[in-house]
This record gives sequence, C-alpha cells and structure tokens, in this order.
Amino acid sequence: MSTFDEHHHIENDPSYKGLKVNKGVESVPTVNPDAAKRFLKKKKPRLAIDDYVKGILDGNVTVLSQAVTMVESSKPDHQEIAQQIIEKCLPYAGKSIRLGITGVPGAGKSTFIESMGMHIIRNGGKLAVLAIDPSSERSKGSILGDKTRMEKLSGESNAYIRPSPSAGSLGGVARKTRETIILCEAAGFDTIFIETVGVGQSETAVHSMVDFFLLLMLAGAGDELQGIKRGIMEMADAITINKADGSNKERANLAQAEYRSALHLFPPTKSGWTPEVKTCSSLYHEGIAEIWDMVQEYVELTKNNNYFEANRRSQAKYWMYESINEQLRNHFYQREEIKSGLELNEKLVLNDEKSSFMAAKDLLDKYFKNIK
Repeated sequence: MSTFDEHHHIENDPSYKGLKVNKGVESVPTVNPDAAKRFLKKKKPRLAIDDYVKGILDGNVTVLSQAVTMVESSKPDHQEIAQQIIEKCLPYAGKSIRLGITGVPGAGKSTFIESMGMHIIRNGGKLAVLAIDPSSERSKGSILGDKTRMEKLSGESNAYIRPSPSAGSLGGVARKTRETIILCEAAGFDTIFIETVGVGQSETAVHSMVDFFLLLMLAGAGDELQGIKRGIMEMADAITINKADGSNKERANLAQAEYRSALHLFPPTKSGWTPEVKTCSSLYHEGIAEIWDMVQEYVELTKNNNYFEANRRSQAKYWMYESINEQLRNHFYQREEIKSGLELNEKLVLNDEKSSFMAAKDLLDKYFKNIK
C-alpha cells in the first residue's frame, strides 16, 4: 500500500479504486475570536466613591444603575462601597413622594403604573419604579416582564424602572429596595413607585417604606371582599378599582360602594386621613389624574399636621432594627461551627431526642462562646 498523507481522506489512497473524496472545509471556531479578545480585555476600572456620588447627583442613570448593582450585590467589598455611596447621598435624599402599589393578581398593576407614570412625567415629574419580589428566588420571576409591558414609560428619559433583586429573603430584598430609594431620590427622581410583585408579607415591607399605600382591586371577580386580607385593607390609604370601563363600569361602581362601607368599620388612621375608594381605567387613562390629585392632597394634609415627617422618622428607626436583625441572622448562619451543629441538632429534634428550645439554646451558646 502506498504512503498516505494522514491529513487527507484515507479513501483517496490509490488502493481504493473508483473513490474520490474532496478535501473538507475547515471547521470554524465556536467562539468569535474578536469577541473573545474583547471579553478577555481588562474590565473598566471601578469608579471612585466620589465619582459614583457625582454621577448620581448629576442624574446620570448609568452611574445610578451601577451604584444600585453595588447595593444589590452580596459581596462584602461591594457592600462596603455601596454603604459609603448611600451615606454621601443621604443629605440629598428624602425629597420625593414614595407611593406603594399592591393588588390582587390580574388587577392591572403594570398598566396602572404606566398610565399614572406617564401622567406624572407629562406634568414635569421624574419617576422611579422599583419592585419588591421575595418570590423570585423560588419562581425565578422578575419585574422584567412588567418592564416589557411598560413600553411607553420605559422609553421616557425621566423614568427609571429597576427590576427587583433576583434572589434573597424578604428582609434582604426590602432593605436593598429602601437603599435604592435613597439613591434614586439623590438622582433627582421626585416620585418613587414601589410595587409588590410577590405575595404574602411583602405588603407589610412596602408599607414600612412609603408615604402613601395604594391597594389596586378588580371588580366583577366574585365577592369583592373575599381574597383580600383585612390587614392589607387597614394599611391602605386608598383603594382603587381598576378596569372600570365598558360593561365593567357598573360593577366597578358597585364594588366602590362595598369597599367604602367596609372601610367605615376600620379604626381612624394615625395620619388623620380618611381612606378613599376610587375607580379608574388605566387602559383609557380615565380617573388617573384624580387619583394623583388625591395622593397630593394626602401629602399636603400629612405635611401640615406633621405626620409625614414623623412617619418617615419612624420608618427609619424600624429599618435600623430590621438591618440589625438581618445582619445578626446572617452572621449566625454563616459560622462554620453553626453550620455543622445545625445538621446534628436538627436530626436530634426530628427524632424527639432533644427539644427545639434546647437545640436552639445549645447552638446560640456555641455561637456566643466562639464569637469574637
């Protein structure tokens, strides 16, 4: 058999008569070499603290987003930078109206936020939309879906829509949202919407960081007072029945009367404000201006009777304690001796060999003994 160049097809060897296989095309690289070079280039140097602060105070949305990413990061060095940025921005914060928005599934929160947001921007306002989504860790959900539905609002230069952190406990997500509020206010946003995306206790977290709490409801979905916790209704400064248009208008008016009757049963509010019930159609922008006027009336009333500032001070104190609790909890569970002890004590508790209280006491004793 004749010698054969191994880089050619073996079928082209003279011993294989009648066969001819052309040379193949060289395989292309799976990664674009130019893109790989760009990727491997050194990352841009991180901004200095004062550069972050200057960018935020100048209203630079790119720098603001980078700072918010620092806030949301769990890396210790990022957290250290974030806290310094927040500290320097704090004197420039606090000048916005913070509006919390929650509602039953299908109530049209995204459409409402866009309609209200566009009304605020047309009247010279600057709006930031933030979200609290503690459920995203399980469902991998995100407000990004809402962002794509808010096409008009997301295209406005005076609007800033920020997805919620994609994972974390309610306390962690809520704390980061509160810190993001400070940065957004320092950047010149005079209205902040905080939307609850998840369910459960997130309404309480939102209520503890806003000036006005709006509950969005839907008419024509059965008994209007079912499926909504009394606690959430008590927190609401106003209830709005959305989608009050077409054949649904009559049902919305009926629901409005029912909610008004229900609100009379609740004790008076500390703010001196009597919660109102409104109807609107976010799709047709009906009733939106009246709802925004109501929010401004509330702000004027509570600023005049000093409740507005007193409530903000109370919220700041609440979040100080929440932050302490969260940091202690994280520090406890991250200790190696606790991680190993937890599994053992858990088995003892499950096997009824040790009480829950004694297991907790032993773990805490070990924690305090080894803490430096």
